[in-house]
Amino acid sequence: MCQTCGCEGKGSMVTIGRPLHFQPQKLETIPEKFRESDSPSPLAGIRIDRPAVRKGTGGAREIEVVENLLGDNDAAAAENRKFLNERKIFSLNLMGSPGCGKTTFIIKTIESLKEELEVFVIEGDQFGSLDADRISATGAKVIQINTGNGCHLDARSVGKAIIELEIPVNSLLFIENVGNLVCPALFDLGEHLRIVMLSVTEGDDKPVKYAPMFHGAAMCVINKTDLLDYVDFDIEKAKDNLRKINGKQKIMTLSASRGKGMEDWLAALRNEIRASKS
Repeated sequence: MCQTCGCEGKGSMVTIGRPLHFQPQKLETIPEKFRESDSPSPLAGIRIDRPAVRKGTGGAREIEVVENLLGDNDAAAAENRKFLNERKIFSLNLMGSPGCGKTTFIIKTIESLKEELEVFVIEGDQFGSLDADRISATGAKVIQINTGNGCHLDARSVGKAIIELEIPVNSLLFIENVGNLVCPALFDLGEHLRIVMLSVTEGDDKPVKYAPMFHGAAMCVINKTDLLDYVDFDIEKAKDNLRKINGKQKIMTLSASRGKGMEDWLAALRNEIRASKS
């Protein structure tokens, strides 16, 4: 997959910042020993030269490369999930387009749960730490992963970030993926709950146009409902499209910035956490 989306290009070296807690810090490159893994990350600057395309051969080589990348990622995701389960840490992989409101949603959740649950965040962006800085201001411990030209997080970089965060037992971990409705859908990070966010400003046709993303998520959060009067978005049509893609998906509607619908989300989250421990 990443052979065609650009993740293997120059500038794709992953960087992981030290955990931020009130005081944002500069990012640091992953130590060399991590980059020389026997099982390289799809994001860790790898480059696989394709053979010249010849009739009957090019496609097979491309499939092999993709299978190797995804197979390595799945193994790392299984390790992450085992680690989190042993420590009773509930994790969420939050995906969606740039600007759909993922960071605001996380911040409002942190503020609502601060008296009952410690929340940690892994923040994924191609460059910069703007969102991580916002999250850090809440007092939550956050670590930034910059993917460079990479368009998604992968399980190995997330696993390293989990270790850096030193998350205690019975905590909540948010993983905010890189803003993208395509590639993140393919990469399991070891999360317990996969959520895709859809903003009303994006259009009600997105579940159909980006079906793999919406099909693979257990929950869809339709955000920015306070703007429904100002945009051409049919919320019932969006829900119908979502049900066609994934009939078992839980659909939530809310405005994270205004707080409307957040109580329903928090109740659903508490139920998911309880169910994971039963």
